[in-house]
Amino acid sequence: MAIEVRIPTILRTYTDGAKAVEGSGSTLDELLADLDTRHTGIRERIVDAGELRRFVNVYLNDEDVRFLDGITTKLTDGDSVTILPAVAGGSGLPADRVGGR
Repeated sequence: MAIEVRIPTILRTYTDGAKAVEGSGSTLDELLADLDTRHTGIRERIVDAGELRRFVNVYLNDEDVRFLDGITTKLTDGDSVTILPAVAGGSGLPADRVGGR
């Protein structure tokens, strides 16, 4: 079963710079375990204590897996999985002061 996994820039050190890799598995958990056999260490950057890390977003065909079945989300041949680090923060300034206004 071939599943395309899109890798964010911050995790590409695990994939030798590849923007996308292929993996297999019938669930997201199995897919991440499969990826870790070829890209050692990538799974632990995405999963902690058997659950997706809080600040990592994973999408299955553009659906957030947190609203599906999380790490046990079922996968099928031809699916596309996108891993994105969550982005947070800001300037700390009130909205009317951003940009020096």
